Amino acid sequence: MMAKKLAIQGGKPVRETYLPYGRQFIDDDDVKKVVQVLKSDFLTTGPEIYKFEQKVSDYVGANYCVAFANGTAALHAACAAAGVKKNDEVITTPMTFVASANCAIYLDAMPVFADIDPNTYNVSPASIQSMITEKTKAIIPVDFTGQPAAYDDILSIAKARGIPVIEDAAHALGARYKGRDVGSLSDMTMFSFHPVKHVTTGEGGVITTNRKDYYEKLINFRNHGMTRESSVFKETSHGPWYYEMQSLGFNYRMTDLQAALGHSQLDKLDLFIAKRKKYADMYTKAFLDVDEVITPKLKTGCDSSWHLYILRLKLERLSGSRKEVFEALQKENIGVNVHYIPVYWHPYYRQLGYEKGLCPMAEEVYEEIITLPLFPAMTKTDVKDVIKAVKKVISYYTR
Repeated sequence: MMAKKLAIQGGKPVRETYLPYGRQFIDDDDVKKVVQVLKSDFLTTGPEIYKFEQKVSDYVGANYCVAFANGTAALHAACAAAGVKKNDEVITTPMTFVASANCAIYLDAMPVFADIDPNTYNVSPASIQSMITEKTKAIIPVDFTGQPAAYDDILSIAKARGIPVIEDAAHALGARYKGRDVGSLSDMTMFSFHPVKHVTTGEGGVITTNRKDYYEKLINFRNHGMTRESSVFKETSHGPWYYEMQSLGFNYRMTDLQAALGHSQLDKLDLFIAKRKKYADMYTKAFLDVDEVITPKLKTGCDSSWHLYILRLKLERLSGSRKEVFEALQKENIGVNVHYIPVYWHPYYRQLGYEKGLCPMAEEVYEEIITLPLFPAMTKTDVKDVIKAVKKVISYYTR
């Protein structure tokens, strides 16, 4: 069937200018903080790193926080700290960005994909349980869209086997699970500070943890495996300049420029989350009477930080495909997106032997979802434009 063209409806697009699905919010205070660092003695590995780490750990209620150049580096470090090695298995979800699985491959381990809950789109604890083997050395649940995964069940499953849980909370800074802050629940938790996330450092990420042994391993891993701590030297010091490389680490350090920006951004985090929640609520209320779509569902006890707003299409009620709806919304200048292509569908993973059909629910959901714009720099008018465009397009394609 030839794709329908909304042009036949007549009139102009809903918006004159393009609205992206996500965008950073930078103000004069953020700029001032970065400029101060530019004029200081340190551009990298200076005092701003510690200040930023301390502020994050205080916010989420964790004992330790280690900053990295990006969230992917942080996940790599967390897997290494957890002891993941060659031929080990790491269970994660396919409904995520590729980094959640790639971090295992970096250590010559293999990702194992568990299917998702059809309501929340988070990884299913039952599916995790079915995937555990003697080779399982870590579980990486993802707090998809900002809603925490089912941690009572996941942590119970992991604890029974002595398996570390590395929480990928790239979407979930500021979220809460049954009264507890995300960042203090799991053995290690990763937050990302990419520009579309809740706060940004440009690129950047952190791992929070309550375990000192993980903290020390993370610190070494991000800095070439080197230490200047004389108390842990393996050989006799040559003098005050002495340091040792004790393991193979990486240059995964965050800069003071990034940390200063992040520190300033954290001052606005609660405001940013409040706006996201407000706009998400506007979407949900507006689409309750649209029978052709399914709005996000939150589990009892989960307080989402709303990184993404996912609309699921009831394609059986529509004459157009997901692609046609997507392209029609773009023509209305609404910057929709899709999160995510199942990880093992990518050519690289296909070359490793992964095949379609591993996680039927994740694949079904992927075929039907669209991500709507949601970010704190939006206005109410922007949100209303998105609602108007979605209703216009859905109405056009309704059978």
